[in-house]
Amino acid sequence: MPPVAKPQHDKYDIVFIGGGSGGVAGARRAASYGATVALIEVSEKLGGTCVNVGCVPKKIMWHAADIAEKIRHAEGYEFKGPGIGAPQFSWATFKPKRDEYIRRLNGIYDNNVAKEGVELHYGRARVLAPDTVEVTKSDGTRYTLNTARICVATGGRPTIPSDEEIPGASLGINSDGFFDLADQPRRVAVVGAGYIAVELAGVLHTLGSEVTMVIRGETVLRTFDPTIGETLTKWMKHTGINFQHGAHVKRVEGVKGQELTLTLDNGATLKVDTLIWAIGRHANTEDLGLEALGVKLDKKGNVVVDEYQETGVPGITALGDVAGKALLTPVAIAAARRLSNRLFGPEKFKSDKLDYENIPTVVFSHPTIGTVGLTEPEARKKYGDENVKIYKSSFRALYFSMIPEEHKEPSVYKLVCVGPEERVVGIHIIGQGSDEIMQGFGVAVKMGATKADLDSTVAIHPTSAEELVTMR
Repeated sequence: MPPVAKPQHDKYDIVFIGGGSGGVAGARRAASYGATVALIEVSEKLGGTCVNVGCVPKKIMWHAADIAEKIRHAEGYEFKGPGIGAPQFSWATFKPKRDEYIRRLNGIYDNNVAKEGVELHYGRARVLAPDTVEVTKSDGTRYTLNTARICVATGGRPTIPSDEEIPGASLGINSDGFFDLADQPRRVAVVGAGYIAVELAGVLHTLGSEVTMVIRGETVLRTFDPTIGETLTKWMKHTGINFQHGAHVKRVEGVKGQELTLTLDNGATLKVDTLIWAIGRHANTEDLGLEALGVKLDKKGNVVVDEYQETGVPGITALGDVAGKALLTPVAIAAARRLSNRLFGPEKFKSDKLDYENIPTVVFSHPTIGTVGLTEPEARKKYGDENVKIYKSSFRALYFSMIPEEHKEPSVYKLVCVGPEERVVGIHIIGQGSDEIMQGFGVAVKMGATKADLDSTVAIHPTSAEELVTMR
């Protein structure tokens, strides 16, 4: 079913607002149970942040950077010949190929929605009542959808300071703008210390840009286990990424797309070609009409929901990034499917809800990071120092055995265990392959595995992952 220009039903069982990962997953699952479903998307392309300006294009860029690293390592494995070790990456020709792949994904999303019989509306949504949604098309025409239920899945967007807060801030770009860059910038300042800042800085630096990170503290990834942030910060510095610690941008001067001058409050001045703000994200709740209906928003603008994604206003639910909890694509998908299971599925799903504890996640940094469960400080606070035992291993992956010392990435693995049975409540790993290793160990933590369970598992040798079942 192609996008429609007006309602095709007198009343819908549910209307999903937002065509990102959560909205699409929830709409498809609801329709699979026979529900009459409408999906509203403002951008006229499905997939949301993840597909268009997030996970997918970011991982493609990470792969490009990873290949660049592998090529530089090739001589260590005695690959010789013209171009080995110093090939040129063409950002200008790579970007169109990457964008074409994203467009193919948009088409796949369109087809999947159509196959399930979901009615797709492109336009801006506004909730007029718990049973009424207004759609405004790009040409200004309006119509309303009547529905039994509404699910808000509008996602979020990058936060960027205003020019009133920081003069010249608008001369910079956000993480969305990173994917619009037609050419690779030579000098880049990345402001922020979270996973988005780390990932973009890593890609740019590995592909040859001169990168400076402007951060408030001493390490990146301050919400992660301290071992992770400390290890990554040290390695990023070792590879040549510059840092301005304890710093804030006071003002930005220049012309967008040309040389910019950043003045920091620590007295430093930076000359860059591109400034990237990576200081967080906020929910897309403006102009939805939610507050007028009694839907509560927290101080960050996130929709407040209970464990079943209910807002407290009968008939209105919310999930994904707009609800401000665990801003991850798989979380939005899982929450959406469980919501549709509960509302429209068989009796066994009538209490279905997402468990937000022990959600594994990774950071596509250089090297990669995997983490699940409690950090060491969180475990000590929750269970007491006397009940927490830490196991830790630092090593170099076998891959680096043939590579010069200065290019040998660190691997550091940590287990956080509690109680006399040493139940594993946290696993935090950094090093080559950590992104792929973590998924299986996420299952183990969710199932309540103990240190003894890991110890009794026969190791796969030689691998990095075996360190997690051989720690002493």
